[in-house]
Amino acid sequence: MKLILVDDEEMIRLGMEKILSKSELNLQIVGSFSNGLMALMGLDKLNINDLDVVITDIKMPGMDGLKFIEKLSEAAPQVEIIILSGFNDFEYARQAMRFGVKDYFLKPVDKFELFEVLKRISDQKQENIQELKGMERVQEPQEQHEHYVIEPLKQIIEKEYNKMLDLESLSERLGFSTSYLSKHFKQETGSTITDYLIQIRIQKAKQFIDDHPNLKIYEIAHLVGYPDPVYFNKLFKKIVLLTPKEYKDRSRLKGLL
Repeated sequence: MKLILVDDEEMIRLGMEKILSKSELNLQIVGSFSNGLMALMGLDKLNINDLDVVITDIKMPGMDGLKFIEKLSEAAPQVEIIILSGFNDFEYARQAMRFGVKDYFLKPVDKFELFEVLKRISDQKQENIQELKGMERVQEPQEQHEHYVIEPLKQIIEKEYNKMLDLESLSERLGFSTSYLSKHFKQETGSTITDYLIQIRIQKAKQFIDDHPNLKIYEIAHLVGYPDPVYFNKLFKKIVLLTPKEYKDRSRLKGLL
């Protein structure tokens, strides 16, 4: 995977390069920049469509990390973003998640946790490649058309799960009627669009609990798109059969074994 590093501290960037060089993943650092503005200027010289991952600091002079990822998510929505921060600041994390940030690490970074996130990204990209290869096979026109409708919808949900998504806005973005989108999504996935969104949000919530045990339950609820923590608790228990607190306690216990 091709990635860039963005941090105003050169020692941090050099340290990250050293850490990443020890990964068993096929990682290629194609750029290293001191702030968001320099990174955007540097990306003009790279093939942004080939970029897979950006690892960026939050607080930087010139253009901070939040502004940078906002610009980046508009220009290259396929790029996965990992944030580094020296501050345990939930508000920064909440704002960053609006732009589909993959994960949020406090400095100093635990290299094993970072490698785990990068492996998940790599595995997902490999799955996407296999799906694209499958799409290249000869299909009936109708089947092919439906695939091109459903896959972009799934990608929007998986990328923007923490935003306010509704059927009307999704239909408008994809250029299809709400009835057409609902019908064909159900036919192809066996799930309604709403149920699929809930499923993704709960998966992400479990991931946040596992990877960031210091986050409060209400903070996780906000990060996955539920401003009402009471509703989130009920929904989580309905699907996982445990309350978020029970799941968190179990996750913490597993980490001690």
